[in-house]
Amino acid sequence: MTSICVFGAGAIGGLMAAKLEMAGTPVTVVARGPHGEALRTRGLVLLSEGKETVTEPRVAADPKEIGPQDYLVLTLKAHSLLPAMEQLKPLIGPHTTIVAAINGVPWWYTYKLGGEFEGKRIESVDPGGALTAALPPSQVLGSIVYPAADVVEPGVIHHTYGDRFTLGEPDGSRSERAAKLSELLIKAGLKAPVRPRIRDELWVKLWGNMAFNPISALTGATLDKVIGDPGTHAVCRALMVEGQAVAEKLGVKFAINVDKRIAGGAEVGAHKTSMLQDLERGRPLEIEALLGAVVEMSEWVGVDMPIGRSVLALVRQRAEMR
Repeated sequence: MTSICVFGAGAIGGLMAAKLEMAGTPVTVVARGPHGEALRTRGLVLLSEGKETVTEPRVAADPKEIGPQDYLVLTLKAHSLLPAMEQLKPLIGPHTTIVAAINGVPWWYTYKLGGEFEGKRIESVDPGGALTAALPPSQVLGSIVYPAADVVEPGVIHHTYGDRFTLGEPDGSRSERAAKLSELLIKAGLKAPVRPRIRDELWVKLWGNMAFNPISALTGATLDKVIGDPGTHAVCRALMVEGQAVAEKLGVKFAINVDKRIAGGAEVGAHKTSMLQDLERGRPLEIEALLGAVVEMSEWVGVDMPIGRSVLALVRQRAEMR
């Protein structure tokens, strides 16, 4: 039996855990506090497509109860990884596949990248190399998360849209571990394509996040207003053009152009970005993984990012002024 642990069983982790359980694949979730208590007493409730489904994954407050897993799925915010290091250690053995279902530029990004920047540490997301030491990139399977969901109350996940978790090896190889997880996710009713160029797809999602998230946090505007207003639309577009220049210097190939990516964001409508939601709830913001790392890498490749540097300075200050 394949052992799977979801660490960070909030909205996205809870959605994946519930779907896997519904398909007969046992999952363990690590959860504490009111959310963990609700999962233990009432089960994991998924509200999706007008239906309510209750599943009963194994719930552990202490990872030491579980031990090393075949798959450890990380669905935390990027800035929550470092504080979670000690908790994660008991879950990782020499054969554990670490599935990084996390937004932004990941700590493993330069592993097997090829070229002069292969293995170079991105200080913005991996200060001092602590994440690389604790979560070996050789054990990582990249993942791009597309669903949108919210924890509406402890133990209850509301899934609003999306069902795709793209997977990919950092070195672009075809692997048994990627194929096996893809098969389990597809069996659970999710889309789980395995891509040979995972960074290309990572950047298409990051492209929007690096612009829409900080601008929405700075203005308090929902996505439709950020994109619909000529002024903020222009700032987002300029920032995305800068980001594209950085990515292409690192070997990324974009399958769509910047205006099509913006149009895709506009289709989401009056949505509060995750960064705006975190700001309003007094939570830490995902600044470094979404924008700080891009600005840092721009210095490696010699691409100037005046808009990026300005927006980064402003949103960092905004995060401090709470």
